[in-house]
Amino acid sequence: MIALILAAGYATRLYPLTKDTPKPLLPVQGSRTILDLLLDRLEVLDEITEVLIVTNDRFFRAFEQWSQKYRGTKPIRILNDGTTSPEGRLGAIGDIQFAIGREQIQDDLLVLAGDNVLGFGLEEYLSYFHKVDKDCILVRTVDDIRELRSVGVAELDAEMRVLSLEEKPQAPRTNIGVFALYIYKRSTLTLFSRYLAEGGNPDAPSYFPEWLHSRQEVRAYYTDGAIDDVGTPEAYAEMRARLGG
Repeated sequence: MIALILAAGYATRLYPLTKDTPKPLLPVQGSRTILDLLLDRLEVLDEITEVLIVTNDRFFRAFEQWSQKYRGTKPIRILNDGTTSPEGRLGAIGDIQFAIGREQIQDDLLVLAGDNVLGFGLEEYLSYFHKVDKDCILVRTVDDIRELRSVGVAELDAEMRVLSLEEKPQAPRTNIGVFALYIYKRSTLTLFSRYLAEGGNPDAPSYFPEWLHSRQEVRAYYTDGAIDDVGTPEAYAEMRARLGG
């Protein structure tokens, strides 16, 4: 299994913090960055054979410098999607397809957002993926209507099969939020190019499973663990205070 970390955003809402520093490389625990904490979660997963980080041309050098100092055991490679501005970005799904095509990935793929801090390990999620042998999304209960309107929202059956998925709904059908942690079977990876060729939205990563579940079975894995996204300068300050940064 290969881990793909999406880190090609420009985080304009966090300016000036992220004008010259990509959000995943912001320190949140002393000198340790969001990306360092995310790699901690991957280091303990034996089946992850390689970590790919896809970023943009503006921040490529910063990630290269970070990778040269990283002391983990997983092989890490930084991919440059060639974009230079928010207006020209490929979008999350565009970057997934970029990585699949450039690296000719033919392995199961764990996709993660590079700007999330996870309050739980991923071992059980991977075990669930192997048990059900289906593409998987990660969900948790969200009771704040404002947060629900900012994420994907899923309907599930008793077997955790995805019945519907809607990105950023104004009138959410459930309180089951979908977060940027996906596991795709190697046989599914060719469908990303088909999705984009059919005019699928390349932006938010949950648009792809929204399209996929009507074509093949997609399962959901439930967690009650915390998933923190640094979306504003205030949220960043709160996270640093909480993590001892």
